[in-house]
Amino acid sequence: MTADGALVEADAVTLDEAILTGESDPVARRAGDTVRSGSFVVDGAGSYVVHAVGSASYAQAIAGEARAFRHPRSPLELALNRLLLLLVAAMVPLAAILGTGLVLRHSGSRDAVATAVAGALALVPEGLLLLAGLTAAVAALRMARRGILAQQLNAVESLASVDVICLDKTGTLTDRELRLVDVVPVAGVTTEQLRTALHAYAAAWSRRDETLDALLGDAPAQAPRPDATVPFSSRRGWSAVESGGITTVLGVPERFALDGLEPRLRAEAGAGRRVLALGRTATPASGLDGRDDAPACVGLLGLAVLAERLRPDAAETVAFLRAEGVALRILSGDAPATVAAIAADLGVAGDIRAVDGRELPADTAELGRLVEDVTVIGRISPEGKRRVVAALGDAGHYVAMVGDGVNDVPALKAARLAIAQGSGTDMAPAVADLVLVRGDFGAVPALLAEGRQTLRNVQRVAKLFVSKSVFAALLILTLGVAAVPYPFLPRHLSLVSTLAIGIPAFLLALAPSHGRWEPDRFLRDIARFSIPGGLGAAVGVEAAYLAAVHAAGLGTRDARTVAATVLLVVGLFLVVALEQGSPRRTALMAALGAALVAAYALVLVVPWTRDFFHVGAPAVLPAAVAAGGGALGVAVAAVALHAAQRGAG
Repeated sequence: MTADGALVEADAVTLDEAILTGESDPVARRAGDTVRSGSFVVDGAGSYVVHAVGSASYAQAIAGEARAFRHPRSPLELALNRLLLLLVAAMVPLAAILGTGLVLRHSGSRDAVATAVAGALALVPEGLLLLAGLTAAVAALRMARRGILAQQLNAVESLASVDVICLDKTGTLTDRELRLVDVVPVAGVTTEQLRTALHAYAAAWSRRDETLDALLGDAPAQAPRPDATVPFSSRRGWSAVESGGITTVLGVPERFALDGLEPRLRAEAGAGRRVLALGRTATPASGLDGRDDAPACVGLLGLAVLAERLRPDAAETVAFLRAEGVALRILSGDAPATVAAIAADLGVAGDIRAVDGRELPADTAELGRLVEDVTVIGRISPEGKRRVVAALGDAGHYVAMVGDGVNDVPALKAARLAIAQGSGTDMAPAVADLVLVRGDFGAVPALLAEGRQTLRNVQRVAKLFVSKSVFAALLILTLGVAAVPYPFLPRHLSLVSTLAIGIPAFLLALAPSHGRWEPDRFLRDIARFSIPGGLGAAVGVEAAYLAAVHAAGLGTRDARTVAATVLLVVGLFLVVALEQGSPRRTALMAALGAALVAAYALVLVVPWTRDFFHVGAPAVLPAAVAAGGGALGVAVAAVALHAAQRGAG
């Protein structure tokens, strides 16, 4: 159909509306029914009056929705934005305090500029956003190697926050091909005899469809050429093959005398299965052609129970998601019973509640209560899918939608995370954040793991950068207004930040990680680490610097070298403390810390680097003061971190 309208005449019209509704089976339409652009006539003939064309048609309306811009922020982006706003809000009064201190000390312009730059440099987490973007980019590259295309950089880590996944059935959980679930022979016929008869019937046709392929299964497709055939017609509901004087008839069970199989038929039909009956007769096929009903001379052999073929790894993926606490909602255009049967095959839940999408409540609040308890929604329209996804989002869930067709586009647009099957229509991938290029739903667990690793790594990196900001704030509040030169020049902070934060943070951002992945506690966990860490660094640096100036009588250059050394020691301790849950990783970080200390010592030893960074040469007294300050800072940080962890527990 190229336009929307209403049927005026309909002679056994059957339409394929899979593109629009996701329903895998053709549907019958009668005079007076609405037909939409994007559907295809499978059988019959008729005429209809056009009501909408072009941009006013249903298909074009969905296409227009697909073109609308969409870029939801991930929880990590929102958390980083809040963190940066807090730091910027703190910088304003801290800058005023530092400026007041400079005025009161009557600092010269050269010293004032150096002090102001040093204070600002320590406050700003300059590498945090860079490493967050780098971590997401590396995760996207790893996913691309698995056949998953990230069209939004935040999409991979966003999946770590998902607690509800809405799934389209056909194309996501199932293929469009059918599978033979079971055979039910009549009395006097064995299961093997019925299977053999089904295989022979399917093999006799030179032109097969999905039903015949399901009946044939893995059996050889070779068979003698039949003497005659009667093709299937939706009007009569059966087809026939004549071979060797015997005619085999396959059709809908209602056309046959079922000989006691009615209860099994009702049970399978109620479970949403597709059931066909197979019988034999000595009547030639030519004697059956032209009749609507299978004649009474056909003796029933049994029933064939068919269902859609499950996609590879679909059951394992569903089990993984359930184990991870991710709730599933299956939204399909097929009958609720059919979708519920597929859900049971996949092990979605022990108690599956299915509802008809045509009966969804119009009230938004009532819909929100309904979707909390429903597992399966069948006969649902594209707009219905969008409403369900939006209702789950309004209830506070972080919702991902997985789909592959035009009918999934409104729901994909409404979801916080849109995942499209690359094997579907072109429109779904065009609006998706992630595209499963190979159409492999089994790739979702790997996506989830990558998202959690990205979130954990960025959180670890943020803890180091915010610890430095907390340290800078405490330093400004104390020594920034004291009658002593500021403990650092900008070049000192550049050196220490590179060794104690830059290099370790780069490695931590890209390294594998394990542990918690709680996006709703992102800022809380950072504060629980960074405030004690920054406090330890501030206490150690201030104590060592004041001791170097007043007790040891060191010059400003040597005193600042002591402060930089203490900050490096405490900073590297914090790097090791981040990995305290893993002995192996703790040892690796300790080895990295030793290498970075050696690099710092090399800077102090080499004359030109010593002059460039304006630090003093190694000496016993400054080293002793730095050792004391470093020990004090580490002790304070360790005690404060332990207290914070106990408080969290």
